[in-house]
Amino acid sequence: MDDCPRCGSALERLELGEVETIACGRCGFADVPVDHESDRPRLESWRDALERFYER
Repeated sequence: MDDCPRCGSALERLELGEVETIACGRCGFADVPVDHESDRPRLESWRDALERFYER
């Protein structure tokens, strides 16, 4: 098995049902793909809010 890319310790193989990943028990590294895009809407500034209010 490979060594951890962060700390060099041995990696463990973890399985849950059909999902499998590798993880490091020492530093907590986990080889899990993630989506870093935010689902939150863009925050509106006070200026934008007032302009939108006065347009109506």
